[in-house]
Amino acid sequence: MGRKRKPLLRDLVGNLKDTVSLTKAALLSNPNTSMAVLRATSHDPSTPAHEKHVSALLSLGHGSRLTASSCVSAIMDRLHNTHSPSVALKCLIAVHNILRRGSFILQDQLSIYPTAGGRNYLNLSNFHDPSTPESWQLSSWVRWYARTLEQLVFTSRIVGFFLSSSSSFSYKIKNDKSTMEAEEEKVTALSNAYLLKEIGSLVGVVEEISKAPDYDVLKGNGLVLEVMRLVGEDNLMTQKEILVRLMEMRERLGCLSFSESVELVCVMSRLKNCKRLLMFLTLDEKLRSGDLLLGLVGEMEEKVKAGEGFGEETRLVGRGKRSESARLGGRELSRSVDLVRFSSGRMETWADSSCY
Repeated sequence: MGRKRKPLLRDLVGNLKDTVSLTKAALLSNPNTSMAVLRATSHDPSTPAHEKHVSALLSLGHGSRLTASSCVSAIMDRLHNTHSPSVALKCLIAVHNILRRGSFILQDQLSIYPTAGGRNYLNLSNFHDPSTPESWQLSSWVRWYARTLEQLVFTSRIVGFFLSSSSSFSYKIKNDKSTMEAEEEKVTALSNAYLLKEIGSLVGVVEEISKAPDYDVLKGNGLVLEVMRLVGEDNLMTQKEILVRLMEMRERLGCLSFSESVELVCVMSRLKNCKRLLMFLTLDEKLRSGDLLLGLVGEMEEKVKAGEGFGEETRLVGRGKRSESARLGGRELSRSVDLVRFSSGRMETWADSSCY
């Protein structure tokens, strides 16, 4: 009996804390902000926040910048002060929903939090709740989800837009040829060095997603299912962004330096090593995105290893004596390359593809 009553007691205590917090929030200078955050991040152990509570939270971004800043600060305070993995997951889901559906000022406030920035700004690497087997397992989801969101924000800074945003996701999933061509035009203007930087960072998102904890113990948990849904869409979006950039890089294989070729091989190897690359995708999307992506990686690896990824200058050097640093085992830093627009046959290839 004791083991069964302990989670129930924790739930009662959690609900009591929510009631007290809501009462205190009503007395604060920003009661609407505090109450919206508390209602979207309640102690309910397995059910995501109701859509009306999420909408109320997001509506705070349509006011002043001060209100948006207070909203983000309240979420982060709630996240960093809770010991409940359920509350922590709901806070992270709230952060994710801001990235996906929030107004510009909400997203802006989130992207610069804290002021110093950094890769570990959610700071949940030590989060754990050992009170029950389920809470221990949920804690691993909190740590993983935080790392994934951190990588997502970091990558979004590099590519120049939020990967999770609903506007970006909608046109990438639909067969919007004109919009996709506009996106591809932006990619063609990138230097080799920056294009490789974007690909590497995008692969970093897939790598984090592929490290998701075991789901078997938590089957049926609504919070985990919601996290999987949100991250699954990010996975699909990220793979499509990688695909666009790799197709552009395929057109440039003949003008890559040796160090750029090595970096390309390394980043493609990282992508292939994501054993659970397709875990969040439906069968149809696997066939339309994941298989095409891995097929392209295999094709490009063969070309690079056959020497097609080396520019003329590098090939001439390669016929003579190669230095130790020129071997595949000794990775060099890519040289900075001036921005230049490459003519590409990728547009026709993309138009003929049934991927989108």
